[in-house]
Formats: sequence, structure tokens, C-alpha cells
Amino acid sequence: MPTNLWRDERAIEGLPIRLVIALVVGIACLAVMMSVIGGFDVFGSTELDTDPEPGIIEAGNATDVEVTVLDPGGEPIQNATVVATGDTAQLSGIRTAETNQNGTATFEGMEAGLQPNQDQGTIDLDIRPPSDGDYTDDRENTDIMVIEG
Repeated sequence: MPTNLWRDERAIEGLPIRLVIALVVGIACLAVMMSVIGGFDVFGSTELDTDPEPGIIEAGNATDVEVTVLDPGGEPIQNATVVATGDTAQLSGIRTAETNQNGTATFEGMEAGLQPNQDQGTIDLDIRPPSDGDYTDDRENTDIMVIEG
């Protein structure tokens, strides 16, 4: 006996309420899973930043610059490599230095230049974190400003 599908009204009985219940339960389960994943700190890492001293140098003058690598709590990080490159200021080559037990890397005789008609620029500082921790350097670091002397 063929069934007339146009007259069959049983197909959608209870379907809308079941969909709503499934959606609410699914969202609740997702929220619980996200809070559990966030609590393990497996995917988290500690972002590092630089603190150069002096933070401003004059163009054309050789200056010793000490760069301290810090975690978000302000604690120094040892065995990190700091890489200095010219950004809007010119630096003769790429300079690297490793942080000591106090978290400080020293660049001796750093000399930067500026383009004609330029009164300021920056030297970019990047960090290569030590391999013995969950450190990362994804965000911009504090740069060194170069001014016309």
C-alpha cells in the first residue's frame, strides 16, 4: 500500500524541541571542554619582552647598550639570544648577544645611522628564547630609538 506523503503529519513530531535540546547540550559540553583545555596550560607559552638601556641613542655615536629580556612578571630570562637589526634606522649588519644569568645581553659599540632628512628611527630587537622553557616571542618588543645628535 503506497503512503501518501503529502498527508503524513508524523514526520516532524518533536523534531524542533529535540534540535533545541541538542544545541543547548552541545554548547554546554563545548564550554566545559574549553575550560578544561585552558586549565592545563599545555598550549600556553610565556611571551618575552626586551628592556633596552639606554632606550634612546644618538645617531653616529658608538654606544654600549644593555638589553634585558623579561617575562610578563618582570623576571629576567637567561640564555636567550637577542638579535638587533636596523628598522627605520640603519645598523651595519645584524648584531646578536646572549643574555647572562641576570637576563642581560650587552651590545658593545652599537652605532646606528639615519637617512638624510630623517631625525629619528628605530632598531628592532627580536628574541630567540632559550630552549629550556615554554617561552615565545610573537609580539613586538621594545625597540631602541635612534635620534639625530
